[in-house]
Amino acid sequence: MDKTLNKKKESKGSSENVGNSESQISIFSKRIKNLTEHLKSNKKDHNTRRGLMKLVGKRKKLLSYVKSKSNERYESIIKSLGLRR
Repeated sequence: MDKTLNKKKESKGSSENVGNSESQISIFSKRIKNLTEHLKSNKKDHNTRRGLMKLVGKRKKLLSYVKSKSNERYESIIKSLGLRR
């Protein structure tokens, strides 16, 4: 039992933690960028367009959450990802 607690403590502060809001926003941004490129060449792919819109909505919700918690973190995310807000 103690081994699992140690692993949780180690992974909590590691850079591979993809559960926090900042990393989720960056992952969503990369996927949005890839889907946008795909839709430039496949204009009639409506299922992908729907998925893209869902991702944009998720990212928007996460950004508003981060902004409500800490405006400084929000500003740093916006600058690092180059988002227009």
